Amino acid sequence: MQSRVPVVLLVEDDPGDVLMITEAFERVERPPVLHRVGDGQEALEFLRRPGAPQPDLILLDLNMPRLDGRRTLAALKDDPVLRAVPVVVFTTSDAEADVLSSYQQHANAYVTKPIDLASFEDVVERIERFYTATSALLPVQR
Repeated sequence: MQSRVPVVLLVEDDPGDVLMITEAFERVERPPVLHRVGDGQEALEFLRRPGAPQPDLILLDLNMPRLDGRRTLAALKDDPVLRAVPVVVFTTSDAEADVLSSYQQHANAYVTKPIDLASFEDVVERIERFYTATSALLPVQR
């Protein structure tokens, strides 16, 4: 079991999805510290800000304004400091091209958002449990 509280960065512009993800995280045994930004540009600004918390996981939507998830993922994986942070693409798109493109850009996982509430919450809890409780967290870099 991990000894510190994990940090998750949620990159999501849909307020309803933000609420459901937040509520799912609140129900886990050891809720992570959750930071939320509304698009990829905000995510990169947040992550590159001096003193910003290093996330243990980034949950990334693909379809957002300004800088979408596709371009954000490319920027994250091109950055020598940020590329080690696991990124789970969590989106409504089940398009084969989006799945392939995300993995080609080195996404750690691609998960299509379920339509019904119970399945949505279950998937979020499974993602959280695997990336913040089962797998090893990144060493803290400050």
